Amino acid sequence: MDSITHLFLGGAIAAAMAPAKWRRQAILAGAAINSLPDIDVLPLFALSHDPVVHMTWHRAATHSLLVLPFVAWALWWCLKSRWTPVREEPRRWFWLILVTLLAHPLIDAFTVYGTQLLWPLPVPPAMWSTLFIIDPVFTLPLAVACVLAWIWKERPMARNALKIGLLLAGVYLGWSLLAKWQVERIAAESLAARGLQEAPRFSVPMPFNTLLWRVVVMTPGGFLEGERSLVADRGPMDFRPYRSDTRALSEVAGFPAVARLLWFNHHFMKAEDHAGQLVLSDLRMGAEPDYTFRFAVAERRGDGWREIPVAQARWPWDASRRLPDMWRRIWTPAALAAP
Repeated sequence: MDSITHLFLGGAIAAAMAPAKWRRQAILAGAAINSLPDIDVLPLFALSHDPVVHMTWHRAATHSLLVLPFVAWALWWCLKSRWTPVREEPRRWFWLILVTLLAHPLIDAFTVYGTQLLWPLPVPPAMWSTLFIIDPVFTLPLAVACVLAWIWKERPMARNALKIGLLLAGVYLGWSLLAKWQVERIAAESLAARGLQEAPRFSVPMPFNTLLWRVVVMTPGGFLEGERSLVADRGPMDFRPYRSDTRALSEVAGFPAVARLLWFNHHFMKAEDHAGQLVLSDLRMGAEPDYTFRFAVAERRGDGWREIPVAQARWPWDASRRLPDMWRRIWTPAALAAP
């Protein structure tokens, strides 16, 4: 999730668990603790210029459920002799620190980016993909709860505000799971009619909402892309076919950077020859033809491909047009939506 969400999620959890007299301090401490795992971006950018390293090692060691309990213990051990709130009630603050810290990778796993919850085990990253990376509906109740708790301080209504904020965020998270199940069910039925019920696929909410979803299905010659509005669409789901240079992708699959990307994104990759360079696009983030992560990984040499230093390619896309189109699509059936 985005950094603002982590601040308010951590603040709300910590303030709800802390003694009332330390509520304001807990909001600040929780915001810092829940943000701590994203510190991994600093050494990654300092030690490497490789964009594949930056992408695939983010949300790794510092997001591991096998590592963070030890971090939580070390942080608690340092604070219990140096900070009065922890010194007064060490047991409560240990659990506060642990829960607040673990909440970070768990909520990240509900996005599509990929979170290596079991690092260093070679398990593909979790990408439950029920929330967009920025979702104001999830963040807003947490933010309001933290603001009210800060204002009301030790009063009982402050704890009630925190409980309600966390409850609303949890209900919305539950709704996102239900919405994904509905989309997956409709997609499975529509794909079965085309003989593609076993084809690898993923579903993900479109930006800033959980009402409009995108489903991508991998095929031997490329992939299919479809949208589903839980408000406007009825009946089977329509898919548009797109080509991918699957032969070229198979030829370069042994390159270390490519193998790392394929592992990280569960093989949801598009390959295209762009001016003699093989460019790989992560299909999970973006929509055809605009993707957040594109990497030039090889250049053509005769009948084959030669590995090159990976460069992240950027294609311009018109967000000022795409976002209003997406909003209209939520309320417009697929049959009436503009092509």
